[in-house]
Amino acid sequence: MSMIKVTLKKGMIGRTETQKKIVKALGLRKFGTSAVHNPSPTINGMLDKVAHLVEVCEAKDCDLKDKKESKKKVTAKAK
Repeated sequence: MSMIKVTLKKGMIGRTETQKKIVKALGLRKFGTSAVHNPSPTINGMLDKVAHLVEVCEAKDCDLKDKKESKKKVTAKAK
């Protein structure tokens, strides 16, 4: 089984208490933090509840994507 990477893409201000607890249980604290999990029915159910707040992708795919984006940011700052 492949691992999944979960990244918090929206802030938690104004969210319900249930959504805040689910995000905390996923190991996410602040905007932009990530956590890696094994896909399971429990994790999938949690992700369904907060799908509008998080981004989910396979861990290998996300790592490659993050590296490409960081290179773009470095070249943009140099100009």
